[in-house]
Amino acid sequence: MRGFAALREIIMKHFILYLLLAIAIASVHAQPAFRNRQLPVEKRVQDLLSKLTIEEKISLLGFRSKAVPRLGIPAYNWWNEALHGVARAGLATVFPQAIGMAATFNDSLVYAVADVISTEARAKYNLSVALDRRLQYMGLTFWSPNINIFRDPRWGRGQETYGEDPLLTATMGTAFVKGLQGNDPHYLKTAATAKHFAVHSGPEAGRHAFNAMVDEKDLRETYLYAFKKLVAGGVEAVMCAYNRLNNEPCCTGNTLLQHILRNEWHFTGHVVTDCWALDDIWQFHKVMNNRTEVAAAALKAGVNLDCSDLLQSELMNAYQQQLVTMRDIDSALSAILRTQIKLGFYDDKAAVPFSKLGAESVHNAKHIALARTAAQQSMVLLKNNQQLLPLDKNKYSSMMILGANAGAMDPLLGNYHGMSGNMVTFAEGITAAAGAAMAVQYDQGSDYTDTTHFGGIWAAGESDIAIAVIGLTPVLEGEEGDAFLAANGGDKLNLGIPAAHIAMLKALHQKNKPVIAVVTAGSDVDIAAIEPYADAVILAWYPGEQGGNALADIIFGAVSPSGRLPLTFYRSLKDLPAYDNYAMQGRTYRYFNGQVQYPFGYGLSYTSFRYNWAQQPVFNNAKDSLRFTVKIKNTGAMNGDEVIQIYIQYPSGERMPLKELKAFKRIHLAKGTERAVTFNIPVAELQKWDLQASQWKLYPGTYTILAGSSSQDIQLTAPVKIAVQ
Repeated sequence: MRGFAALREIIMKHFILYLLLAIAIASVHAQPAFRNRQLPVEKRVQDLLSKLTIEEKISLLGFRSKAVPRLGIPAYNWWNEALHGVARAGLATVFPQAIGMAATFNDSLVYAVADVISTEARAKYNLSVALDRRLQYMGLTFWSPNINIFRDPRWGRGQETYGEDPLLTATMGTAFVKGLQGNDPHYLKTAATAKHFAVHSGPEAGRHAFNAMVDEKDLRETYLYAFKKLVAGGVEAVMCAYNRLNNEPCCTGNTLLQHILRNEWHFTGHVVTDCWALDDIWQFHKVMNNRTEVAAAALKAGVNLDCSDLLQSELMNAYQQQLVTMRDIDSALSAILRTQIKLGFYDDKAAVPFSKLGAESVHNAKHIALARTAAQQSMVLLKNNQQLLPLDKNKYSSMMILGANAGAMDPLLGNYHGMSGNMVTFAEGITAAAGAAMAVQYDQGSDYTDTTHFGGIWAAGESDIAIAVIGLTPVLEGEEGDAFLAANGGDKLNLGIPAAHIAMLKALHQKNKPVIAVVTAGSDVDIAAIEPYADAVILAWYPGEQGGNALADIIFGAVSPSGRLPLTFYRSLKDLPAYDNYAMQGRTYRYFNGQVQYPFGYGLSYTSFRYNWAQQPVFNNAKDSLRFTVKIKNTGAMNGDEVIQIYIQYPSGERMPLKELKAFKRIHLAKGTERAVTFNIPVAELQKWDLQASQWKLYPGTYTILAGSSSQDIQLTAPVKIAVQ
């Protein structure tokens, strides 16, 4: 009997295993192919396309993608922003605005920031979907980063960019994309978008009808450089811009979307329009007659997703009029279905590695600490008369903090921002760092218009030192409509700091006490107007939620300032070409040869650094590179970061840049220590566009390598001859 019972038990175990296997096999066969993660992405896309009706296909081509209940597909809103933190979606860590991130000259930091952003985005998405909320700004498809070139300081949206230099923009943008999209071999963590493609940097007031005229040399060397790098780096999406480029609307022009993006660069992701850009084409550009024509042209040019409802409302008409085919519709839809599959939308959440992220992954202590580090590294010390900074707490017993931006949130946030619930204003951060033994007072000091009435001036005269926080806010510079107090549709009419702030600073200066001026802005501003009235000047940008703590860290010497200007600070707009002129001649440090307030790459430190060649540049034909090593020593009395900047001067030739950034590296050095840093510049990076041949060309001659701490503070030079065979 015992033997029979044992045999029966064995038979039952095998039967159960067989039954489970049969159920699993049946489940696989019952599962639609588009939900089978074992299949190649393309097979899954084709299966889903085969199951959708034409009406359903069209309904998925807008940013408010409709649900397809019969296939178990929920609605999805593609519109999400992550310029410097998950934006417009409630609780999230708020990092420095993009221009401040550029000032760090630290692509590793930018990667870490974007990795945190995507972690928080996944967590928020998981929490939202668990409650069956399919909301705008709570998705996984981010319309960031903005890699347009900040070519003119009038542009209000320049704060969203990584500055005026193509290499810096490309390097920071690539790091940001890699952090957002992650490194999982099967899934995107989130999907990033390079915008606005292309040649889009104002005027903001006329952006819906503007026609940017650019020759191919400026187009290739300046405006497209970063886009090409991000496409090569695997960015999932590209957003086409509002404007026309050389008479072609960017969202229906074959030059950009077909010839360059798809055919030349082999882009395999999806193209999304800027919001309501398709309506601009017939309403304002007036190059087409109606919405139906625009819908057909956009599809044929390569648009996959519409940030409006134009495709959803007009494509059926276009199909019925035989302006587009089913193949055109399938081609457009397939690209965004690929993105959804790579994000894991049609897979069991247990298979997606990011599906377990929850509330503990949003705005935690680690993320807050990173925001503080980013803000510290972004701030630029512009003046430090007689080494006033860092302040010795034992020397100062009382302090006055004043200024319209000292206690406000807007100067921390910039545009396209999130909210943390833990915003540390400048006044709060300084007060906390000063400690209980220092008498600290705060007064708003002034508003933005009154040039005669000020608060806190008497109290400042009775204090040992004053800190005035002044400058711009996102309502004075920004995107059309958002910067509602800007006099020119979001753009600036001049470089001025509000006259009320300057008047307050003058009154403060008359008290004959040390004054530290802290300037908030996202662009070049007239520091010369305030410089005579301040003993020290710090440019804080829009530094994010930890701006107050980061500023205090710099003021009291917890860290040495190490931010560098990612754009030229001009003396006057009169020094520049017309705002609507997109030719690069006379613009940015690469082509402007006049006197400036502060050069590209500028920034002071509390310590000093000495440069030496460890190995001078050598042209290695076999490796097609310039290789050299720079030795840096901290010769000052404080630990600090140095940003080594490598520039190239080209052989003489038509429209060659004066100099051009070709490498950079931020390093930390304890006082008295030194480090050797090796650079390797591909010779392909020295090519320039030949207008006659319409291709890249390496010009023979002597190239000069320049190493220093800014575009004008050059410490080492070395010539290298390159002979082209």
